[in-house]
Amino acid sequence: MITWRKSTYSGGGGSGGQDCVELARLAGAVGVRDSRAPEAGHLALAPEAFTRLVAQVKRDELGV
Repeated sequence: MITWRKSTYSGGGGSGGQDCVELARLAGAVGVRDSRAPEAGHLALAPEAFTRLVAQVKRDELGV
């Protein structure tokens, strides 16, 4: 069974915890899915790719 987790930061602020992603440990990967549409599926990223993605988000390099 996969356990999906949201950030503890997702419950506050103006978003009401609705504008976030959920993460899960998968076999050899990190699962990422939209918390508003979990039935839509998920991405499975290699741990190294997930680490790079988080670093890019923190540096605001994605332009979104």
